[in-house]
Amino acid sequence: MSQNPYELFQKECPEVAACFNDLIEAQKSLEGLDAKTKQLINIAIQTANRNQRGVQMHAMMAKNEGATREEIVGAVVLNLHHSGFTSVLECLPAAINGFEGKF
Repeated sequence: MSQNPYELFQKECPEVAACFNDLIEAQKSLEGLDAKTKQLINIAIQTANRNQRGVQMHAMMAKNEGATREEIVGAVVLNLHHSGFTSVLECLPAAINGFEGKF
């Protein structure tokens, strides 16, 4: 089985990874949106970027923050008219796998 790319990034670039982790923590602490909404937005952004692994990871995190399967699917499908059908078709299975904890 291949190594998790994020773990590889942390191993190969520990200083940059630490700064990146600090940035993520700063973003998490922004007020105005609850944690579940932030994760649903991340799913939509990752879908627009056609990043299946990102969709999968954020779907898992969204579920942990209380998102339903329907909310996670909705965040992916919201991209249909923005980034196209291909993005939705590529990322929908990843979202469901993330929700179900399948990696």
